[in-house]
Parts: sequence; structure tokens; C-alpha cells
Amino acid sequence: MKTITVNTDTAQLGFEVNDDQVYMTILDSNDLSSADAEIKKHFQIAEVQVTGRNFHHKGVSFVDTNPGRDLKYVSHQIEDESNGKLLTIVQEDTEKSLRVTSYYRLFDGSAVIRSWTKLDNIGSVDLGIEYVSSFALSGINQAKDLDGNYSEDNEIYVPNNDWTAEAQWKHRTLKDAGLDYWVDGEKNQASTKRISITNNSSWSCSEYSPNGILYNTKTKQSAVWQIENNGAWHYELTDIGRGNVLAIRLSGPEELDNHWWKNLKPGDSFTTAQVAFGQLNGDYEDALQEMTKYRRLIRRENDDNKSLAVIFNDYMNGLAGDPTTAKEIPLVDAAEKVGCEYFVIDCGWYAPGYWWDSVGEWQPSEERFPGGIEKLIKYIRDKGLTPGLWLELEVVGIKSPLADKLPDSWFFMRHGKRVIDADRYHLDFTNPEVREFANGVIKRLVEQYGVGYIKMDYNITTGIGTDQNSDSFGDGLLKHNRAYLKWLDAVFAKYPDLVIENCGSGGMRHDYAMLQRHSIQSMTDQTDYVRNGNIAAVGASVVAPEQCAIWSYPLQDGDDEEVIFNMINAMLLRIHQSGYLNKVKGHRLELVAEGIKAYKTYRHLIPTGLPIWPEGLSQLDDPWFSYGFQNGKDIYLAVWRGVSDQADHEISLQKYGNVDSIEQVYPNADNGTSYQANGNSLKVNFAKEKMARLYHITMK
Repeated sequence: MKTITVNTDTAQLGFEVNDDQVYMTILDSNDLSSADAEIKKHFQIAEVQVTGRNFHHKGVSFVDTNPGRDLKYVSHQIEDESNGKLLTIVQEDTEKSLRVTSYYRLFDGSAVIRSWTKLDNIGSVDLGIEYVSSFALSGINQAKDLDGNYSEDNEIYVPNNDWTAEAQWKHRTLKDAGLDYWVDGEKNQASTKRISITNNSSWSCSEYSPNGILYNTKTKQSAVWQIENNGAWHYELTDIGRGNVLAIRLSGPEELDNHWWKNLKPGDSFTTAQVAFGQLNGDYEDALQEMTKYRRLIRRENDDNKSLAVIFNDYMNGLAGDPTTAKEIPLVDAAEKVGCEYFVIDCGWYAPGYWWDSVGEWQPSEERFPGGIEKLIKYIRDKGLTPGLWLELEVVGIKSPLADKLPDSWFFMRHGKRVIDADRYHLDFTNPEVREFANGVIKRLVEQYGVGYIKMDYNITTGIGTDQNSDSFGDGLLKHNRAYLKWLDAVFAKYPDLVIENCGSGGMRHDYAMLQRHSIQSMTDQTDYVRNGNIAAVGASVVAPEQCAIWSYPLQDGDDEEVIFNMINAMLLRIHQSGYLNKVKGHRLELVAEGIKAYKTYRHLIPTGLPIWPEGLSQLDDPWFSYGFQNGKDIYLAVWRGVSDQADHEISLQKYGNVDSIEQVYPNADNGTSYQANGNSLKVNFAKEKMARLYHITMK
């Protein structure tokens, strides 16, 4: 028996090679090396299903695929990387027609491991690929619990996603989710049930964030994962072998759920989406902290995630897509006065009236900006602010002058017709002419207009994909996804100081294919400031906190507490200031300035701090909720009272150490709340509903 081991200071992997078959036996804290030989036979590291080959199981789950389960070991290699190691394991099918290479990237500084798979057709005939895993593990969370009831012992956390209700984590036992334990013990067969989470179309987060957590309540062990694809993806939990082993499979698109099928010709290769997976001793919060460390390790190096500049955007509870020079100048003055550092002109700058179905040319409206938009941009820059503009570059409106001029080859097509979604056509970035057009738009905005920030929005979807120049609808979508990422890489290479915000109707595309490139993510378009707080409190569970932008939009007719609540929503993440600041008067405007000033005193700690949720992951409409970050002995904690009939509230901080002192950071003056340390707890009293406060807690 051959063994393969690879370690960094935080991650470890172990494999056994028996009879030329590779089995994963160790992943971080999940050590299954003592399992019996019969169980280890189901620890295969890759799943691949080729069209025309026999499935080795009942049901529709992706375990015991063919040739996946029968692959034979060829070789492996361990390479040193600048901040970790790369393990490569090569296998081939018994027919010597397919080579399968599994990649595992281990990092110094995180237990989370990046994984992906490459297929090479080394035979003489075409191979139809129906499914290929990016990561496969059998025995998830079963270290010290192989004989336990995995169905009752494990809770799965799933982040449900909805427009204006992002990152709503729900958790329940696997049994409650429908997966029972060892249901066919008599016949010793695996079940046909799977818990599957699938995303289709080009909003990668249309129904779920591409993440998950599994927590074993018996062993106190967690598994955490994310899929890094800016389109369709799939993951599932099921059982394998005799039904007593719990398996997880992570992948990009596949045929059954995503309409993806790939014809792999002799000599051709295909590489899957990258995914991330880690096992650790700890709960959901420990798992999310480990994933936060990983997200920072894979991200493009940039200054924006170090400086955390305060951004003003004119849209939310403000101009709402109706900008003009006359309306913008008072907002620029107000934004500069309260301490903002960027000023972004949002949608509508390219058309005199209704613009939704006519976008595509991205030329500024003369009616909106007499004398040219450059004049307004210069005014912004002269005020000491970096100017920005909104774009939605992947679409062309059905009434755009370009729509009838451009050929079908520029667009997503299905069954010979252009795909239309919400009165827009969708551009296909696999077409080099499309990319050249997009390059021209970016060049004009940056070099001619002088913008330093682009809000890149994305308000429609493609459906299942395009059949133009592709083997399947899903293949066409994946090709476009990857072409867009390559285009984005080229833009950042040409303009390294340009900040491009990732926005998809708020948070509908917050995957880490995009966010390893973008420095900032618009998390939500929620317009109710109380519900916006609920989402702000969980944003860092799916996006690193220094990338997670939350609106703060004081109302024209609100009171002090509404301003404070709005500010605190954003003050532990990235501030997207908005609202009619020029119409917010007196003390209320001073509160905005005070919040931004306070933010600037500790924002340097956010990029290295780890998120904490002392009361659990907030849900929409929770009566009380909290979120913070810990950096060494410093904890910054936001506490919100939503709609609740309870004025007193206590939050345990026992998990984070012993409390030394507590001080209120914002607001300075306060007649409506009180707080005190109660041992290692924070005890507060908020006099009325819809109040929030920010505290600095020093630990001993």
C-alpha cells in the first residue's frame, strides 16, 4: 500500500493507494485512516460519468459514476507554492481513453483547500462528459462517528438567496432535510436519496449562495465549502457503499440539473470550476472564519481592500436612476462634507428618459448633462472625490439602436432565437467582437471621462444558456462565464487601480469566481433599512467583510434613530452611502458625518479581523440581532433592535474570551440606550424599536 500525505501549517491531506485505486482518508480534522478496508473502497477522489457507460448505482446522485469509481492511479506530484503546496494526482480509466487529474491547493493560513479536476481525452474516440466532480469526499464529518447516525448527528446549513433577502441561512438535521440513515441495511445498498442544491442560469446566487456548512453535533466537527463559478453549479450530499458512509460532491454545471454536456474530442481537455472545502473542529462560526481566511488568500491583491474607502452612490432612496448635473452637484457637496471618498453616478446617465429597454451604447445624455458629463466628473474630482459611473455591460436593450444593427452571433441564442430576458438581449463574451466593444466602453469611461470606479451591475439572466457554438446550453453558458472572467482579468491588468464593484441586482452574483477579482460586492438592494440591517448582519458569511458593501440611506423625513440605524448597517463592512444627503439637515446630517468619522478610526482592522455572530446568523425580521468582528483583543460589535416588544437584551461573549472593558463607539451622545458588562456578557437596554448601537469591546 502506497500513502500520499501533504501538509501546510493549517491544512492536511492523506491518501492511500490500494490495488491502483486512490482513496482519500484524511482531510484536515476528518481522519478516517482507521476505517476498515470495505469502507475505504468508497473513498474515491473523483467522479466522472461518460455517456454510454454504466451507472453503478440506483437513483440520480453522482456517486459510483463510470469511470469515476474505477479510475486507476498513475502518478502524483507535490509542488511548493509561495504560500502553500499543490498536490496533483493523476488517474486513468481502465480503457486508457480518459486521464483524470485531481488538483488540491493547500494554503498556509487556512484549513480550507481549493480543489478542481482536469479531464484529458487520451483515446481515439469522442467522449461525452455528463458529470465531473470538482471535489469528492466520502465520510464527511464522520471521523470519530463512523458508527454513528450521520442523519441525526449532522446539521446542514444552507444559505438561501433572494433578491433583497440575501444570505438567509437555514439549518436542520440531514434527517429533517430528507436523508435517513442506512435505510437499506438488510440489502447493504446505498439509498436513492440526495440532498441537492443547484443553481442554474448566470445569476450564480439566484436561489442559494454557492456555499454550505455541515456540523456534527456529536463530534463538534464542521465541514465548510464554496463553489467558485459565476454561473451554474451543483452540490449534493448522499450516502454511498452500504448506506453507512456519508458523501459530498461539489461541481460546476452538469447535465442532469444544469443542461451541461461536453463532447471531449481526442486530444482535448476540460477543467472544472474550482471549489473550496475544509474540515475543522468547531461550529458554523469557526467554519465561516476559516473560509474568510481562505477568501483573502485567493483574492487579487488590491489597495481597495486595504483602504476601505467610503463610497457615495446617488441611487438608493435618492436619484433612483434619474441623474442630472443640477441634481448631482448638491449631492457631491454633501458627500464631500460628511467625509465620503468616492462619488458614483448610478444608472440613467446615458438616456434622457426611460432607459431600461434601450441601453447598450453607453453614451452620456446631453439633456441630463449640459456641457458634457466630463464637466460633472471634473467637479467631483475637484472636490477631492474619486468619480465613478454605473454600467451594465453584458446587456443590450431590445429597443437599443444597436439591437437591430448587431448580428445574432453577438448574443445568447436558443433554438435559433435570441434569448430575451426583461426586455434585454444578453451579450456573449465568447465573441471577440463583443469583448472588443466592451473594451472600448471601459477605455472611454476611464481615459476620456476620467472615472476611477465602475459599478458593474447585472440585472437579467441568461436562462440555461446558449446553443450557439456549444455542445449544450450549459456548455455555452460556461464558455461565456469563463470568457467574461478572462476579459475582466485583462481590464484589471490594464487598469490596476480601477475599482470595479460587482453588483447583480444587489447580491445575486456574489460568487468567488467574481470576487477573487473584484474588490467590492454590492450585497443587497433591500430598501427597508431595518431589513437591510438583517442582511448586513450576515453579509460576511458569504463575502469577506472588507468586500461586502451595504447601503446606508438616511430618509428625508426620518429621525435621529433612523440615521443611526442606517449608518450602523454599513459600519462594520463597506459603506455605500446614499440618500438625499443634501436634504438631510441639521443634527441628522451631523450623525452621518460622525458615523463616517468613527468608521475611519477602526476600518484598518476590518481586513484582518474575523467575523463573529454571538447570537447566530441573523434572519430577516429577527427582533434582535448582532454582528461583529474580532481582531486580537479588539471586538467591534453592532447590536440592532428591530421590531421587538423587549427593551432589554443580553449577548454572551464567553466564546471570545474575558471582557475587560466596553465602550460605545457610535453615536457619541445617547439618551435612548444604556449598556453594561455583565461578566462576559454585554447587557443593553434600547428604549424603543428600530434602534442600533456600535460597541468596542476590549478583551483581557
